Amino acid sequence: MLSPVSSSHLSWSHEPPPRYSSLNPKPAPMPSLQAAQKALDAAAAGQRLDADQALALFVYPDLFELAAVADDRNRMVNGRDAFFNVNRHINPTNICALSCKFCAFSRKPGEAGGYALEPDEISRKAAEAWASGATEVHMVGGLHPRWRLDDYLEILKAVKRAAPNIHIKAFTAVELDWMARRMRLSVADLLGELRNAGLGSLPGGGAEIFVPYVRDLICDTKLTGEGWIDIHRTAHGMGLRSNATMLYGHVEDLPARVDHMMRLRALQDETNGFNVFIPLAYQPENNNLEVGHHTFGVDDLRTIAVARLVLDNFRNIKAYWIMTGPHMAQTALHFGANDVDGTVVEEKIANMAGSTSGKSLTRPKLLELIRLADRVPVERSTTYQTIRRFDDATQDSVEWSVDQKYAVIANPEEHHDHC
Repeated sequence: MLSPVSSSHLSWSHEPPPRYSSLNPKPAPMPSLQAAQKALDAAAAGQRLDADQALALFVYPDLFELAAVADDRNRMVNGRDAFFNVNRHINPTNICALSCKFCAFSRKPGEAGGYALEPDEISRKAAEAWASGATEVHMVGGLHPRWRLDDYLEILKAVKRAAPNIHIKAFTAVELDWMARRMRLSVADLLGELRNAGLGSLPGGGAEIFVPYVRDLICDTKLTGEGWIDIHRTAHGMGLRSNATMLYGHVEDLPARVDHMMRLRALQDETNGFNVFIPLAYQPENNNLEVGHHTFGVDDLRTIAVARLVLDNFRNIKAYWIMTGPHMAQTALHFGANDVDGTVVEEKIANMAGSTSGKSLTRPKLLELIRLADRVPVERSTTYQTIRRFDDATQDSVEWSVDQKYAVIANPEEHHDHC
């Protein structure tokens, strides 16, 4: 009989708090050490992993052996390049009709701390982003009960008035579902309206964890996991690319994480429409989930490494510095990640939930962070076009205007030698 993984090995990975440990109606047996070794060997050989093998990697006892295989797979695809972008977050409102237990950002109408930005304020923030060299505005927010389609279209137009060429990545699948149902539109028709107003791609938020036994506990009134998948499938079919996320480190168990990754991999096989996978570390403050600790660094790194090996059809795996902290994101570049996100400027959602990473990083700090990890910084567009390589530090002080960046995005072949 194969030996099960011992409790000492389990301390290397995530376990849900005791009160939530029996959520899974069909708990998987713990993989054996032999099964974990076979799974890592299969990953090292470049084989596609099944769900049992993915679960086994989450309990593989030697974190650095796991890292070595994940790093090797990453470097086979991306070399030593590590991406970042110059971007700006704008959260139009935190007023929300939902009551997700893990959320510290949302407020009910009339509640203290609630806000809704006027179009002029959104334009001002977009103009600041453009002036700072940003190529992307990232916009997500609450489900405002009084906003209609015209309000959302005006948000996009406000950005485009201030920065006509900037890429707008906006509206989670949860927001899109809310709009479509309220306006009695199909998701495809809604996306068509939003794209005509300036929408360029979708963020990955709202995915959380797909399995119902977790999702029903943490966000039971939110769009289902199947609904999230369907909306991204529709967007991909219309030529709109999107990101994919997973919220981890709360009440989910490891099989829930594996299920989540497998569903994302299946959709990527079908559409090839995802830009990147982004594991989002749970932030524990100011919410009603009653999980009182941040994720542990070992779990952050293991999740990145497993994602790199399981999601074999995702070129890009992001270590989101806002959630993990800059130093952990830097370390993750040796665990399979090839992206650390961007300058951000004004992050609110994670910071209101207890993130201690700050709200922004300057471009020089991002360059330094990547170089100290022995990687080559590469500035990218939202859809992962290379804008500019920083092969050595002598290039760092040379500023490019945003018009120069957009010339590269529009005509990548023409500017290949200068990137």
